[in-house]
Amino acid sequence: MADEKNPDYKEKVVRQSSNSDDSDRAETESQIEVLRAAGIGLGENDPLEPVLTLRMWVIGIVFCIVVSGLNTLYTLRTPSITISASVVLLLAYPLGKLWEKVVPDWTVPLGLYSFRLNPGPFNTKEHVLIYIMSNLSVYVRLGADVLTEQQMFYGYRAGWGFQILITLATFLVGFCLAGLFRSVVVRPKDLIWPGVLSVTALTTTLHNVGQDQVQSSFDTWKISRYAFFAIAGTASFCWYWFPDFIFPALSTFSFPCWIAPKNKVVNQLFGMTSGMGLLPITFDWSQVSYVGSPLLIPSWAILNVFVSLVFWIWIVATICYYTNVWNTGYLPFQSSKVFDNAGKTYSAKKIVNSATGYKLDVQKYLNYSPVYMPIVYGLNMMGLSFATLSALLVWSFLEHRHFMADAARRIFQLLKGSLPGQPSTVQNDETGAKEVPVWWYLIGCAVALFLAIFSVEYWDVELRWYGVLLAVVVAVVFYPPLAIVYATSNLKINIDIFCRIVAGFVFPGKVLANIWFFDIGYITTIKGLYFAQDMKLAYYCHIPQRQLFLVQCVGMVMGTLSSVGVLNWSLDNISGVCTSAASNGFSCPYSTTHFNTSLIWGAIGPRRFFSNHIGYSALLYFFIIGAILPIPVYYLSRRYPNSLWKKVHIPLFLGGLNYLPPATGMNYGSWAVIGLTFGWIVRKRAFAWWSKYNFVLSSALDSSVGVAGVLIFLTVFFTGASKHFSWWGTEVYKDTCDYKNCAYLPIPKGGKFGV
Repeated sequence: MADEKNPDYKEKVVRQSSNSDDSDRAETESQIEVLRAAGIGLGENDPLEPVLTLRMWVIGIVFCIVVSGLNTLYTLRTPSITISASVVLLLAYPLGKLWEKVVPDWTVPLGLYSFRLNPGPFNTKEHVLIYIMSNLSVYVRLGADVLTEQQMFYGYRAGWGFQILITLATFLVGFCLAGLFRSVVVRPKDLIWPGVLSVTALTTTLHNVGQDQVQSSFDTWKISRYAFFAIAGTASFCWYWFPDFIFPALSTFSFPCWIAPKNKVVNQLFGMTSGMGLLPITFDWSQVSYVGSPLLIPSWAILNVFVSLVFWIWIVATICYYTNVWNTGYLPFQSSKVFDNAGKTYSAKKIVNSATGYKLDVQKYLNYSPVYMPIVYGLNMMGLSFATLSALLVWSFLEHRHFMADAARRIFQLLKGSLPGQPSTVQNDETGAKEVPVWWYLIGCAVALFLAIFSVEYWDVELRWYGVLLAVVVAVVFYPPLAIVYATSNLKINIDIFCRIVAGFVFPGKVLANIWFFDIGYITTIKGLYFAQDMKLAYYCHIPQRQLFLVQCVGMVMGTLSSVGVLNWSLDNISGVCTSAASNGFSCPYSTTHFNTSLIWGAIGPRRFFSNHIGYSALLYFFIIGAILPIPVYYLSRRYPNSLWKKVHIPLFLGGLNYLPPATGMNYGSWAVIGLTFGWIVRKRAFAWWSKYNFVLSSALDSSVGVAGVLIFLTVFFTGASKHFSWWGTEVYKDTCDYKNCAYLPIPKGGKFGV
């Protein structure tokens, strides 16, 4: 990067290195190797290279609109599919090259401004900005699920105005979080953001950046990165038709369950749908990469999560399940659903209805049943989530308190220096161009708060103005530690349950307030993580931050308009949408899950939930566990800096299983096996091969599976052709206790348990 050529920078690095121990130097060298392997630093920055070209705007906006609309449409369907930004990165390249070859090089005069229709070769900066614009548009579906929940399940049609304003508000909150904390989570060089490495590897490979340098640097296979990508991507594309359509049993290869389909214990131990997944065998890359490509994640992070899986799920949860703690033996070992005391999916309609404004009918609730959670759901989504929250705060204080305090002190000086008439303190970014002033993001914060407060007050969605401010405070407090974890491990940690519970205490009985507190307090942090990740990507690719700022703003607006437009068309025109009778499977699965969650925490409420006879109040002790665990680990890692304690990461150990459920032990187990094989064994024994091909392989697998998934969905599932295709390989896994969510214990003779 640009600073590496600066003598002062080099002197600083040498000075820091001389004052650090051997482990720190080894870690720094390892990070440099990783960045180089991902194609970062292979090409020189050309400050005269065109960036905000007509070509970039046209291709970027088109992809932004199309991908936003399609992902919003697909989020309503079962099975769902996501068109990832990696697919856009792959498809944008031939379009950019076609523009380069076909469009004439004419200059269009517009008074003081002019632009060229064809500014020359399609470059990496344009390509990455197209990716960034589409990447932001992908996550409008997070807000679309909440809008669908409000309109279709609660019957409140707020209209286009509310939908557009609240979506833009959540985008802006996340955008400003990333901007205000960029000195903490973006600029530090030791935060490499592993999630962008496949993007840089694929981009440099497609544009042939530094390939001669790569070939001469690594004594390994002679095949180029580009050819390797083409072969691996083509093979992966062809193979994915088997686990996704032709032979879906390959996706969840639980052969012990096929041998003993009615044996409950066997299915609970080896099952990959509702079981533990003790034999994590799969031939489906989408299953392996369910929590993210393991080829991008550091080995130390994978080990922390895998140890967490073994300890918390395969040991603690198993003991609790077979000893019937919280009556979980009457339920499946794992499920995303909650249940009643008859072992059936909890029917929220029995305790709330639209006639009463979805307020809890206490007598009906007492006559019906408390809410029961499967053991994995309760332990991970509740207990470990609580522990993670307190651990994040304690860990951040111990590990990063000095750095964060210094960054906070600089905010006022940066703001003051960016105002007119004041001595400028605005720094230069990695390209040498001016950084984005802090006050730009503060204006964005003001606009975001105005839009959010105006939306909830004018359209009366139960969340008052102080609820918006409280939700933003939650996001501000937890965003820095969440971003640091994501920037070092490429793993996200959820705080969604915390937001639900806080809203349940502050706005008891108000389900709409609960869903919008969750949206502003949690979904904004997720969007903020992706904004920050794209800022880091821009640094790596020598893109000026002010130009990135403009592209991200345009992406927010275009993605919002496209998503809201498609959402309203879908809800008004698809027959039976969000019901079991919906055509083509448009049953709104994610919104249904959100609906059940908001009813529990909004209608039933945390006070009633934790005070019943089941004993879920014991989960609150996990707050104490999470606050204590980082302390001894911190001091042991300082006392023994070259030991394994240096690699222990308590927030990941407690919160790394955040996709579980609906992910299973099979997903995390296969992810860990593949990740450790490449990140540890292959990297150690065949470093040259790993350096040259690892990140390119990740890009090839992710993008090819994404393209194949879209094609299979449109040609096979969407058209209904799959209904006429059936054989042993499509049915064998369905006739098992694992697939049918069998419980360990039979329901008592009275038909109910826990009474």
